[in-house]
Amino acid sequence: MAVVTPRVFVSHLSGIAVFDPNGDQVGRVRDLVAMLRVGGRPPRLLGLVVEVVSRRRIFLPMTRVTGVESGQVITTGVVNMRRFEQRASETLVLGELLDRRVRLVETGEEATVLDIGISQLPARRDWEIDKVFVRKGKGGALRRKGETLTVEWSAVTGFSLAEHGQGAESLLATFEQLRPADLASALHHLSPKRRGEVAAALDDERLADVLEELPEDDRVEIMGKLKEERAADVLEAMDPDDAADLLSELPEDEKERLLGLMRPDDAADVRRLMAYEERTAGGLMTTEPIVLRPDATIADALARVRDPDLSPSLAAQVYVCRPPDETPTGKYLGLVHFQRLLRDPPFTLVSSIADTDLPPLPPGTGLTEVTSYLATYNMVAAPVVDESGSLLGAVTVDDVLDHLLPDDWREAEMHGPPGVAGIREGEPDDGR
Repeated sequence: MAVVTPRVFVSHLSGIAVFDPNGDQVGRVRDLVAMLRVGGRPPRLLGLVVEVVSRRRIFLPMTRVTGVESGQVITTGVVNMRRFEQRASETLVLGELLDRRVRLVETGEEATVLDIGISQLPARRDWEIDKVFVRKGKGGALRRKGETLTVEWSAVTGFSLAEHGQGAESLLATFEQLRPADLASALHHLSPKRRGEVAAALDDERLADVLEELPEDDRVEIMGKLKEERAADVLEAMDPDDAADLLSELPEDEKERLLGLMRPDDAADVRRLMAYEERTAGGLMTTEPIVLRPDATIADALARVRDPDLSPSLAAQVYVCRPPDETPTGKYLGLVHFQRLLRDPPFTLVSSIADTDLPPLPPGTGLTEVTSYLATYNMVAAPVVDESGSLLGAVTVDDVLDHLLPDDWREAEMHGPPGVAGIREGEPDDGR
């Protein structure tokens, strides 16, 4: 009787949970590590890159994987918590093989890799790459035409060559459900070349969200690889305060060129934020809080709060101001917390329930005072008002935390806390 070996396509492994034998979740699969071999032999699958709860990425050898089934990976329970570092002889399957252009050995036709099949060797715990799912044709951005077929690894050639202008369509499909912070972590761990390719393939809104979550060096690197018109579009899609922070990291001449390419209204908001000291209420605030006129109703306010593009902190309260409605507004009258909006009838005017006693923040208020203000009044956002009484924007707790944490906190988080580094006592080496 023939032995049937299990086969899995790697796109189905991206993001799935990893469990120990007791059913406790260890983390999630973020990539697979393979070693290419000479002579057309199928590559050996060395292990998985697993992101644990602390967002540290560790290496899990395939010899410690006891099952890959039902949308989950089961391990032996022995986990080496040392941070994963890719070695020169290793290849990331999702990050480096998907979207690669190859040739079919039999016909010489060009094809693009859409997926990779892995299987476990009979009577062993070793795994190898044995199948390649490809689309015939030269490929290209968002190309959908061309015959697709699954072939043996030996039926294609080109994996050992340096890839120039590699696409990112299939890789992005595996990342589609990731939150911006998790996608940022995935990008951070790619090579600079691959990071640039993936960033170029993201749409403006998605890339804007991801840039807000990346360490400073990665953001500057990606912006430097975008065409200036595209970079300006991405800046327009970012929250004004995050766009101002990013522009402040760029050389002065580049910053001015990008501001000149942005829509005048968006550029004006960013310039206004850049005029304030970084660690002040003016420098921390966003210029796009929810602003309502005094004659607006609770129903109007709830409709605005439901906007899925709003962060939870911005949606937590609305600001009542006289016209104009855009910041800087007319006279600031007060704010209404989201909870209060739920307690009164929908036809109630927001001006009649606005909190007028809470003092707003002047734009020059320092970071320490802003932090104390939020803590004292149990707020997740605070209004920033100038001397004339106009609302300039709102400071949110997430922006305050960004500046309270160390400058490299994003990168440190992606690598995990320092205290986790190293191998646990009694743990074996990773076997690579």
